[in-house]
Amino acid sequence: MVLSLGIITIVASSLLAWVNSLTAGPIEEAQQKEEIEAIKSVTPPFDNNPKSQEWKWTPDNDTIPFMVYPAMENGNLVGAAVKGYTKNGFGGEIRIMYGFSTDGSVTGYQVLSHAETPGLGAKMQEWFRMDIGNRSVIGKNPTTTSMYVAKDAGGAIDGITAATITSRAFLETLRNCFTAFEAYKTDHGFSTTPSCMAGEGTTGATTHTSSKE
Repeated sequence: MVLSLGIITIVASSLLAWVNSLTAGPIEEAQQKEEIEAIKSVTPPFDNNPKSQEWKWTPDNDTIPFMVYPAMENGNLVGAAVKGYTKNGFGGEIRIMYGFSTDGSVTGYQVLSHAETPGLGAKMQEWFRMDIGNRSVIGKNPTTTSMYVAKDAGGAIDGITAATITSRAFLETLRNCFTAFEAYKTDHGFSTTPSCMAGEGTTGATTHTSSKE
C-alpha cells in the first residue's frame, strides 16, 4: 500500500509539473497581451513597444515599484501608461493603470484589480470617466486640478457616493502615477511639468525614488 501510494504521488506530481510547463507559456503570453491592450486603451497612439521600455519608480517607504510604459511615435514621447497601486482601498489593495499625455493630462485609466464593495467602490471603473458634475479625471491635469475628493479640503473631484475611502484611494494612486511619470521624464531628459501638483499638501503626497530595471 505504501509503495502504491508513493508511485501514485510521484505520477501525480509529474503530471502536474508537465501540465504546468504546457500552460505557463500561454498564460504568460495572454497576460502580456492583456497588459498591452490596457496600455493601448489609456494612452495616445504609439508605434513603439512600451513593454520593452518599461521603467520602475518606487514610492518612499515602500518596496513595490510602479511601472512606467512610455508611448512613443516616430521616436517622440507622446505620453505614457503608468501601472500603480494603493493599499488603502476599503477592501485592501487596488491596482490601476493610468494614461498621461506629455503635459501630464490624464488620457484614460483601467482598474486592473480590486476587492472593493460591488455597487459601491467597484463603481470606480466607470465613475471617474463620467462627464457628470466633477466626477471625470479624463483630460484633467494634476498640476491644475486638485486630484483629491471634493468633500476633503481643497479637493476638486466628486467621489463615489457612499464610497469615500475607495475614491480617496483611486485619486491617491492617480497622484502617485503622475509623480512616477514626471520622474521618468526627468530621468530620461524630457521636459517636466513646470508646477507642482494642485492641492499637494492637503494629504500626504509621496515623493519619489527611481530605479531603472
